[in-house]
Amino acid sequence: MIMEKSSIKDKASFSTNGTTPKKTSARRLEVLKTYKIYIGGQFPRTESGRYYIAKNSKGEQLANVCLSSRKDFRDAVVAARAASKGWAARAAFNRGQILYRIAEMLEGRKAQFIEELIQQDVSKAQAQKEVNLSIDRLVYYAGWCDKFQQLFGTVNPVASSHFNFSVPEPTGVVAAIAAQDNSLLGLVSLIAPIIAGGNVCIILASENKPLCSVTFAEVINSSDTPGGVVNILTGKPSELGLNFASHMDVNAIISTLDDKKLNKEMQEKGADNVKRVLIYDSINWFSAAGESPYFIMDTQEIKTTWHPIENIGGGGAKY
Repeated sequence: MIMEKSSIKDKASFSTNGTTPKKTSARRLEVLKTYKIYIGGQFPRTESGRYYIAKNSKGEQLANVCLSSRKDFRDAVVAARAASKGWAARAAFNRGQILYRIAEMLEGRKAQFIEELIQQDVSKAQAQKEVNLSIDRLVYYAGWCDKFQQLFGTVNPVASSHFNFSVPEPTGVVAAIAAQDNSLLGLVSLIAPIIAGGNVCIILASENKPLCSVTFAEVINSSDTPGGVVNILTGKPSELGLNFASHMDVNAIISTLDDKKLNKEMQEKGADNVKRVLIYDSINWFSAAGESPYFIMDTQEIKTTWHPIENIGGGGAKY
């Protein structure tokens, strides 16, 4: 009996040929996730096949990130334009429901976003603050979806027998370059007011801190947002910025870059096709100035309607 017990122990210590097996390392090679781009409700790889490796300040490799091309941007514009009419036609209340749903989904994945922010050199306390602010900002703009028209719409006094009123309407396809110094809040602060106003968007995420942007696309994809309403690309602003400005089917562009040379070139390119160009290069997205219904109005057009009526006071009462 004693021999049998020892033999069982021996079998665990020796291989079949009687030699001691080599110890294998418990450490395994980590497989880096490929953070794909988000176009038309799908997650394709960049058509160029190019990618870059995102690293933190310690030089640690965080992820393989798609280096989007001009073709990717053109595909995103096609997807956005196809979604534009349906999204603008939705009830403002329904758009608010969808933004609130995005906030709910982000709340459920807080831990993942906090971890990704920490990987990108953000302290745990700051990461928690950024995720919480991002959720609150989505709820903030969800509430404005069916209210900003009342604030900015007007009934205009006119001398003729007309009822004259002006109301904001979405401008269409908006291309924007997200803040480069933070991964999540700057992205959310651009997307939320654009889609709250009935526009669709193509967003170029932070080049240096791209992890949360594609993970946020996964949140959008699971939150009732129609495909094409939000499209997220990763890559270099220096490569895609001028294409944002020169594309003839983009109605407005927003830049948060502090690159004055590139911003000026984008303004000049945008002027060639009468595109609205907005520069948000000095906004602190962590402050109260980072949220306002005026950000919704930045990508709205004002439509004025003249409706003929009987001038009762001037023509004598008819009742």
